[in-house]
Amino acid sequence: MDLRLHKVEKPRGHVALTISGSKSESNRWLILQALYKNLDIDNLSDSDDSDHLSHVLKSEESILDIGHAGTAMRFGTAFFASQEGREITLTGSDRMKQRPIGILVDALNSLGAEVSYLEKEGFPPLKIKGKKIQGGKLSVDGSVSSQFLTALLLIAPSFESGLQLEIYGDLTSRPYLEMTVDILKQLGVNVNFSSGNKVVESASSTQKVNELIEVKPLHNNAITNALVESDWSSAGYWYSWVAMQEVGYEMSLSFYQDNSLQGDSELVQIYKPLGVETVFVENGIRLVKIDQQLPDMVMLDLTNEPDQAQTIFATCLGLGVDAQLTGLHTLKIKETDRIEAMKTVGARFRESEITTTNDSIKLHFKTSSSFNPEVTVDTYQDHRMAMAFAPLCMKTELVINEAMVVTKSYKNFYNDLNKVNVRITEI
Repeated sequence: MDLRLHKVEKPRGHVALTISGSKSESNRWLILQALYKNLDIDNLSDSDDSDHLSHVLKSEESILDIGHAGTAMRFGTAFFASQEGREITLTGSDRMKQRPIGILVDALNSLGAEVSYLEKEGFPPLKIKGKKIQGGKLSVDGSVSSQFLTALLLIAPSFESGLQLEIYGDLTSRPYLEMTVDILKQLGVNVNFSSGNKVVESASSTQKVNELIEVKPLHNNAITNALVESDWSSAGYWYSWVAMQEVGYEMSLSFYQDNSLQGDSELVQIYKPLGVETVFVENGIRLVKIDQQLPDMVMLDLTNEPDQAQTIFATCLGLGVDAQLTGLHTLKIKETDRIEAMKTVGARFRESEITTTNDSIKLHFKTSSSFNPEVTVDTYQDHRMAMAFAPLCMKTELVINEAMVVTKSYKNFYNDLNKVNVRITEI
């Protein structure tokens, strides 16, 4: 379905929105719930990703299709590899079959799992024969997706000997790994996350271990009820929305806390120079547009918050602020190549210069430029493309192709847009 978002002349403020539970937290708890059956989860994410993961974990079928859900593929691979006596095929969409998973498969197999490829080496679909995994010591490159590491850590408490995970190289998306460790601790797992100080030698290279995570086996969980905080990644679109309003505009979001486990809570600091102040209130936050001189350029290393790259890029595009965003190497293998997608769609809005590398995107305005009267946003099967650029309906009329891709992470997005006075029509 394609949707038209009409340019907003009079935005509605003082709106209170309830954002679904964090997809990242929910998916971690879902794996732990599958391992520890007496665990209940409150405020679970209603995203497609969490729905897919929940479905495959409960399914008795031998062929499991997780669609576009990358987290479900990675976490599910590890989970089913550890389920003794279960044999399944894990597959997904055409795009999912292009997303590498070899590092995780190699790691699992080195621990005694039996996972093989049904088509292209290093990529889904996978044939998984579940086994009881002994565990032990494992060295993994930290520069790959943190989801690979989290997948291993989540099942590690079920290993007979636990897991000693040695991480070499520069750690990517560290806050997501810290979230995993914290959630394991909440469950009652004995986890130690420390700096490494040793050298790992192999036949082809020598690597320095920078981090060490030790997970002990857990037989009985300490809690039976988990509460999921609302999704900070989804809050980013509303930070962008508020940034484009007049001084004094306010809106409220729930449920959020100031000691969040989610790395994207860094939005509080990222958006203050862009004129958005965050006030923590009971059960949530209030976003306020303040009188703030905009910076000449926004320079951010988003290694720890890569999911906010598209949103921040679109905000700067809307405000006419130059931007240089780095630390984006993981975006090349998401639902689409997000770096190139930003460049392609961003160039349609107004005259600007956009340059990219495998790790970065740079936006530069040579002169003040007006917005084109209508812009088409191609989503490329990527939920964040639709939602990141949607707030630009404050500046021009938008046509969003394949608009319902947002259900992957935020089912009520267009309903919430309507609440702030965005008129939406189906094409």
